[in-house]
Amino acid sequence: MAPRGLSAEEKRVKLLEIFNESKDFYQLKELEKLGPKLKGIGTQSRSHVKEVLQSLVDDGLVQATRSVPPTLRNRLNAAKETKKNHENQIAELGAVLGRERAVRPESAARTSAVEKVVEARQQIVALEKELEAYGACDPVKVEDKKRAITLAHEAAVRWTDNYSILLAYFTRQRGVDVQEVRRFLEIGEDYEDIY
Repeated sequence: MAPRGLSAEEKRVKLLEIFNESKDFYQLKELEKLGPKLKGIGTQSRSHVKEVLQSLVDDGLVQATRSVPPTLRNRLNAAKETKKNHENQIAELGAVLGRERAVRPESAARTSAVEKVVEARQQIVALEKELEAYGACDPVKVEDKKRAITLAHEAAVRWTDNYSILLAYFTRQRGVDVQEVRRFLEIGEDYEDIY
């Protein structure tokens, strides 16, 4: 019994598989060669592939154009280049991973050490969250505030000394009234020396 040929629907499915598997553009001549070679479509004549292709185009399953728009071709080429770069990166990372595994062979001691590192990292995260919960009571923040207070106090004493020296100079040396100096410097009656 001779082998039975493909039905029209089977030929359509097989030709559509060519497009779905490769996600590429084809010219009619390429399909006339690939159809019989890859899928066994239209071994009798090349026009048979053309008929099957036309039925796919008519049903809107395949888009046919006289020429591929340059923007679409450029996008396809860029996507192919990106894919190639990603495949190269995957290969490089696979090689690096292989080398690293060779340098660090699995052992009970290594597994135990890795588990300790993971536990320590988890503990650090938990402690940082606890420290954030204390907010203003954080020892580092308290120390920073103490230093800021000390610096502010020293600055206030310095400015108070400067004011006292300035006041003494103008009142004793120049004979200017204290109230006039205070008014000029915009210092209120509630001013107190800091010592």
